[in-house]
Amino acid sequence: MRKDVVLSLRGQQNYVDQEPEIIELVTEGTLESTERGWIIRYEESDLTGLSGVTTEFSVEPEQVELKRTGKLNSHMVFREGVHHDSLYQLEFGALMITVCANKIRSDLTENGGTVDLVYGIEIEQTAAGQVDYHLDVKVKNA
Repeated sequence: MRKDVVLSLRGQQNYVDQEPEIIELVTEGTLESTERGWIIRYEESDLTGLSGVTTEFSVEPEQVELKRTGKLNSHMVFREGVHHDSLYQLEFGALMITVCANKIRSDLTENGGTVDLVYGIEIEQTAAGQVDYHLDVKVKNA
């Protein structure tokens, strides 16, 4: 089952020695059920600085995976309290990042719902800060 949805994404990035950066985005995407949970997929825009990138959240009861493909490629796995290393490939090179989820909450159903994800991030083995995502999913024409 795949449904067209409207996604409201709010991301706050709190990096060491920098002012918090907040990105708010409303876009269209899809919500698809799987055996283990849900897949949310959407195309990034110029607003996020990731135009030409497809973003996919795979939401399961105990973990969330974040995959980006296109001009930027990454695959991050979030499980509360578990560190995950990932290669973050950009057009000009790649960075090794490590993420560790502090909070994962989801109440997704076939009618939409929310996903909250808070995680710490290290870049090239140096603590860089914390990222807080809130994703609100509303089924179109529901």
